[in-house]
Amino acid sequence: MARRFIDLSICIETDVASDPPPNRPQIKYWAHQDTFHQIGPFFPGLRQQDLPDHEGWAVEELQVNPHNGTHMDAPWHYHSTAGGKPAATIEQTPLEYCFQPGVKLDFRHFPNGYVATDKDVAQELKRIGHSLQPLDIVLVNTAAGARYGEPDYVETGCGMGREATLYLTERGVKVVGTDAWSWDAPFTYTAKKFAETGDASIIWEGHKAGKVRPYWQMEKLHNLESLPAAGFEVICFPVKIKGAGAGWTRAVAMFTD
Repeated sequence: MARRFIDLSICIETDVASDPPPNRPQIKYWAHQDTFHQIGPFFPGLRQQDLPDHEGWAVEELQVNPHNGTHMDAPWHYHSTAGGKPAATIEQTPLEYCFQPGVKLDFRHFPNGYVATDKDVAQELKRIGHSLQPLDIVLVNTAAGARYGEPDYVETGCGMGREATLYLTERGVKVVGTDAWSWDAPFTYTAKKFAETGDASIIWEGHKAGKVRPYWQMEKLHNLESLPAAGFEVICFPVKIKGAGAGWTRAVAMFTD
């Protein structure tokens, strides 16, 4: 039985428009010729010319946060409680949630800033002929996927609203994901609506739905346009960071032929 994989993750890299400018990761690269000062103290008497080709090791220093790159948010990121209990942090993620059948909702046709509703989700599931099962991992393909790395990436794509998110979680979905910068609509659009209405309930409404029922959420996925609507599994175990609201994940889709 052959297995085929599609990488759904982006790299953590410097100088790519993957986040708002103040939040972008910074990486310092140390090449093989530059690290003898790190190696030498371990081996008294060692000279750099004693090493094969005078080379030490290559190593990197990163200034990042767990929301850089493809990552998974835990309920703790959205609110202090979920379902009336203390919200789970990322190291408390049940592993069984992270290796399950996947389903893709194609929302690329929605305009930037649109907030998808429960009716939108139901209509798309009907279109693709899929009945949600508990623990299905739901991936949302937005217009943002095609703009990754471009200056307008963060401002591109639709978001998932409160009712859309609750529609999924009340059917047993625990893990979701998007190729956009956020599960919610881009902040610039929400800010305009807030300025017009003064309604604070629209701010981060998809995330805040996690206060009702806990769920885990991947952001900045990649290659969703290459996936079918269903018929694959998603593997997305997060890095364990004690007490954190997120952890990086190497998300992949697996097909069994």
